[in-house]
Amino acid sequence: MGLFSFLFPWGVILQAIAIVHFIRRRPDTYWLWVILFLGPIGAAAYIVAEMVPDLGLLRQVVEGMNRRRKIAQLEALVVANPAAGNYEELADTYLDEKKYARARECYDKAISPRLDHPDPMYRRGIAEIHLGDFGAAVRDLEAVTSRDAKYDFNRAIGLLAHAYANTGQAAKADALFTQAVDVSSLSETYLNYASFLAAQGRTAEAREWAQKVLASKAAMPRYLQRRERPWFRSAKAMLKKLHS
Repeated sequence: MGLFSFLFPWGVILQAIAIVHFIRRRPDTYWLWVILFLGPIGAAAYIVAEMVPDLGLLRQVVEGMNRRRKIAQLEALVVANPAAGNYEELADTYLDEKKYARARECYDKAISPRLDHPDPMYRRGIAEIHLGDFGAAVRDLEAVTSRDAKYDFNRAIGLLAHAYANTGQAAKADALFTQAVDVSSLSETYLNYASFLAAQGRTAEAREWAQKVLASKAAMPRYLQRRERPWFRSAKAMLKKLHS
C-alpha cells in the first residue's frame, strides 16, 4: 500500500500532463483513449511518442521571444533611419509575429521607393489576405505573379486564386486554382480550393480536395505532420461540414 500510495499521485499527474498536451496539440484521437484507459503506462507512452518530439518546437518559442526583441530594436532603428530596407525587415518580423496590420503599414513604407522588388509586395499581399482586404491582395499578387508565375514555389498563384475567389471573380479563381493544384501540393492551396468549390456548390469536388490534405499525412515524416496539424484539423472540420 505504501508503494501504491507513492505511485498513485504521480500516475495521475502524468495523465494530467498528457491530457493537457493532447488538448493543446490535437494529435490523433486514439491517443486520448490510450491515456485514459491505460493509465500512467498509456500516459508515459504518449509522452515518449508525442511530447518528447515536440520539445523541438520549443525553438519556435525562443524564436518568438527573439522576434519581439528584434521588433523593439527595429522600431527604434526606423525612427533614426527610415530607409526602405529597414522598414521591410521590420515588416517581415511583424508578419512572422502575425501582426498583420502593422506589417502592412511597414510594407507600405518599404514598397513605395522600391516598386521593382516583388518580395515586399508579395508579403504585403499575404498580410492583406489575413486582414480580409482581398481587393488589395489581388493588386499586389497580380503584380508579383505577372513577373514570376512560380513565385514562392507556386504559393503566390494559389493565394491569388484565393483572393479572386473572395472578390467575386469566380472564373479567374477557378482557372488559377486549377493551375495551382497542378504544380503545388500545399495544404493551404488545396483547402482554399476546397472552400472555393464548396461556395460554388461543387460539394463532391470540395470533399475530394479536403480529403487529399488528409491523405498526404501518411507519406509525411513525423516532424512535418506536426507542422501540418492545423491544416489537418481544418480539413477534418471542412469534411464534417460538407457531410452535414
